[in-house]
Amino acid sequence: MRKELEAVVAAIRPVDYAGLEPAARAHLDNLTKPRGSLGRLEDLAVQLSCVQDGGRPRADPARIYTIAGDHGVAEEGVSLFSQEVTRQMVLNFLNGGAGINVLCKTSGVQLYVVDAGCLGDDFDEHPALIRGKVAQGTANLAKGPAMTGDECLAALLLGVSLADRAAAEGVRVLGTGDMGIANTTPSTALYCAYLGLSARGMTGPGTGLAPDAVARKIGVVERGLAANAGVVASADAFGILAALGGLEIACLAGLILGGAKNRQVVCVDGFISTAAYTAAAHICPDVRGYCVLSHASAEPGHARAVAALGLKPVLDLGLRLGEGTGAAMTVFLLRCAADIFNNMASFADAGVSEG
Repeated sequence: MRKELEAVVAAIRPVDYAGLEPAARAHLDNLTKPRGSLGRLEDLAVQLSCVQDGGRPRADPARIYTIAGDHGVAEEGVSLFSQEVTRQMVLNFLNGGAGINVLCKTSGVQLYVVDAGCLGDDFDEHPALIRGKVAQGTANLAKGPAMTGDECLAALLLGVSLADRAAAEGVRVLGTGDMGIANTTPSTALYCAYLGLSARGMTGPGTGLAPDAVARKIGVVERGLAANAGVVASADAFGILAALGGLEIACLAGLILGGAKNRQVVCVDGFISTAAYTAAAHICPDVRGYCVLSHASAEPGHARAVAALGLKPVLDLGLRLGEGTGAAMTVFLLRCAADIFNNMASFADAGVSEG
């Protein structure tokens, strides 16, 4: 399976911004508006055009995969919610009752729910469910590696297969979503390991922990980094993901890698999805050109991670739900950007004098 992952990485071509961006910018500058007056929408239109090898960008069809998994580190009391909530929320997604369901419906985005590693038996079949359980959750990262290498690799390749399935069905834009009680803890540990950030500076309240519980959570992250210190010191991108990540996080990283391979734009959601992006970008830096960071999470460490990554979120709405909610709204903005590029009149067409 390692060779399969290597083949995916080898197939990812960097986006040719140097060759394609000037023509896209020139087209936008010739539309009936002051140059650059539509701000980030113009940047998004350029990115869409360049990812799609130039010309008229298209943002549809779009699909979000909300990927679920459980975490052994939950036994350390790092979440206000019990582990059973992961499974309950998957059922809520399938019944159409969650925030991501509402926002996908509002934005006209396809939604699939993926079981990458939930505790318990397989869920009953459902048209919106993909059963891809790699394992019954992860081990406790505070005591040792969260995943074996084989588990991490299987989760990564599951994510690639999701991107491939979407590409085969004509999907041009992907969105990342997550569900997993306690998953801010592995995400925090990944940021610390990949970006050299401190547990104290990166650890936040997650589901709403009180300050004393956040202090305990900092200790859990620090113990996880210490328990896996050899892998962290090795700077092996895959090894760090296996040691400190989660099955849904690895699957999201694979989705990003697969999307880049397929030349799909990927809308990266909040704190957990950005951790998956961080892993994917350390495995293959060329994914950066394909990704749009959808929003600035209200989880305090997100701003530090984003700054370290040199990224700029599209939205800042104080969101901290996850599930792909920010990605769903950003897909709508990509659609707006594409329509501006494709449908707005030029100065010549409209008979308007240029400045």
